[in-house]
Amino acid sequence: MKDGIVNWNVDPVILWITDTFPLRYYGLSWAVGLGLGYYIVKRIYAREKIPLENLEKLTMYVFVGAFLGARLGHCFFYEPLYYIQNPLEIFLPIKKIGESYQFIGFQGLASHGGVIGVITAIILYAKRTKTNLLWIMDRVAIGSTMLAFIRIGNLMNSEIYGKPTNGNWGMVFQRDDLIPRHPTQIYEAFSFFLIFGILLYIYKSENIKKHNGLLVGALFVLLFLARFIIEFFKEDQVGFEDSMALNMGQVLSIPFIIIGLILIFYKQKPANDIV
Repeated sequence: MKDGIVNWNVDPVILWITDTFPLRYYGLSWAVGLGLGYYIVKRIYAREKIPLENLEKLTMYVFVGAFLGARLGHCFFYEPLYYIQNPLEIFLPIKKIGESYQFIGFQGLASHGGVIGVITAIILYAKRTKTNLLWIMDRVAIGSTMLAFIRIGNLMNSEIYGKPTNGNWGMVFQRDDLIPRHPTQIYEAFSFFLIFGILLYIYKSENIKKHNGLLVGALFVLLFLARFIIEFFKEDQVGFEDSMALNMGQVLSIPFIIIGLILIFYKQKPANDIV
């Protein structure tokens, strides 16, 4: 085996809280990502002297939207037939094994679905509170990049890995096979952190009050363009993708890239009352 190849065999369970209830790295990664995202947006609200009560309400919408969207996105984009036959497993962390159900946690959350869920939640929040939709989305866009930690959770689960590689940067996921593969989880996590730096630079250097939608537009273009490229190095997630010229992740990324470009080049007249 080549020098530099990493043998990866991490137990995805940190500890067993009870005999049947584990604390997993994946769940912890979600908590860290959401927590840091909230902290960043909170700092932005404080910087712009926006009442934090507004953020607390928005946070509930975003958290619920992110989870529901990510879960439904996985179920209906990637495994629709299975979940139509097993609807109970969509929102419960269980799986039917034999004649009984077992707790396994939520195995299957799609990032594209999560984005759709967050957008839907913010639209509902903006309409209910009569606030500027794109202003909110611009601020949430910066914090959302901390969901990079979810890809770290995928790494700890030895899932969503890449195709075989001959490069020295490959990783052997011993829980699956002994083939060096592209660590696409790391590629995606790195792209999230890089995009965070770019968005923060734009936020601090541009007068974004004159261009609502610039930050979320940049997020969509950068994030989903990176996702589109990384998908070329990633193993297909479901069998039906074998017959597709582009896989599902790439197909779902294209509309977001287009929407992002529209938001970047379309300048909305700022509202007088933002929040």
